Amino acid sequence: MLDEEDLPPQTALDQVDREILAELTRDGRMSITQVAENVHISRAHAYTRIARLTAEGVLTKFTALVDPLKSGRKSSAYITLKVKQHAWRELKKELRSVPEVEHIALVGGDFDVILLVRGIDNNDLRRIVFDQLQSMSGVLDTQTFLIFEDEDTR
Repeated sequence: MLDEEDLPPQTALDQVDREILAELTRDGRMSITQVAENVHISRAHAYTRIARLTAEGVLTKFTALVDPLKSGRKSSAYITLKVKQHAWRELKKELRSVPEVEHIALVGGDFDVILLVRGIDNNDLRRIVFDQLQSMSGVLDTQTFLIFEDEDTR
């Protein structure tokens, strides 16, 4: 567990920062000029704010959201893992190397890790679970929850 002194200082965000973040979350390709217009600040001010938010680690990356169905990933599942104590750091590295794993979260409760996995079809999901995830060192148990329909709220 991290002590408070190990945590990075939290950046104080004001209303302008929150509006900039909302605009970039809605469309990460939005130009600085457009962000400035939407937030009602100058282009130079928007540029400075975005640079500060990036330097302070509030903005960590700019990325594209891909429609899984249109990109050929027609089967999705949440997969929970129970893991051996102290296995998390190494396991996290292994999980990051699986291209079908879209999201990884360490959680508390009846299981330790939850993954969002997207595959070509159910056979592909089966391969990922049985051949990749269950064979990883530190994984004690898995449980798969197929997703019938999902909605991106961003």
